[in-house]
Amino acid sequence: MATSNPSVCLKLLIDTKGQRVLFAEAGKDFVDFLLTILSLPLGTVIRLLSKDGMVGSLGKLYGSVESLSSTYMQPHFNKESLLKPKATATIDVGADVLHMLTIDDSSAKKSIYGCTNCWGYSSRPIVVTDDPKATCPTCGASINTKATFVHRSEAEGTKSGEGGYVKGVVTYMIMDDLAVKPMSTISSVTMLNTFNVKDVGALEEKEVHLTMEEGVKLLRVSLQSNLVLTTVFLDKNEACSLQSNC
Repeated sequence: MATSNPSVCLKLLIDTKGQRVLFAEAGKDFVDFLLTILSLPLGTVIRLLSKDGMVGSLGKLYGSVESLSSTYMQPHFNKESLLKPKATATIDVGADVLHMLTIDDSSAKKSIYGCTNCWGYSSRPIVVTDDPKATCPTCGASINTKATFVHRSEAEGTKSGEGGYVKGVVTYMIMDDLAVKPMSTISSVTMLNTFNVKDVGALEEKEVHLTMEEGVKLLRVSLQSNLVLTTVFLDKNEACSLQSNC
């Protein structure tokens, strides 16, 4: 998305009596966003949710690595690879909506540089680097010829006309617990029966937008509750929503 504050639109079907979201109707952009959560490295999840807000001890572990002096680290190891790991699958997808959970430059195009002095010689290995000031260990020349690194899935997405994880030719149904399935009239009726909805007049359709703030909140709530959409979009008492018997 070209805007500085990207958002994704989805429609909620709300039971106004029970004050809960029965399910949401959304396109591929929101489903791509949800599936991206599965590809996030644990270090990225901790950083997104803030180490002090993590349940359990992983936040403390993260903080200790942050404060650990480089004196104690292996000389070839950069601890930023633990604190700010790259989500390979996220980069591969290249969907604009993924920027809502990207708080660094990991989604930027990666530039690589090659030694043209060695290209074309079968007896010389091809040397590439991400540092334009590097020197080729094979011939000693500067490695400064720029090329653009393209992930396979990104290239395939360009060929098909769309990137991401799922196809955009259908509408998807997302349950309150984030279960995803293709949308259909039959599935909608089945869901109403499953929830034992007697008063159809109590149902309300509401259009909402997922922004970065809601995206991070959705990530956090998804690790603690089955009432994710209700908690994020209905402003229901969060303490209550995180209780299994609420």
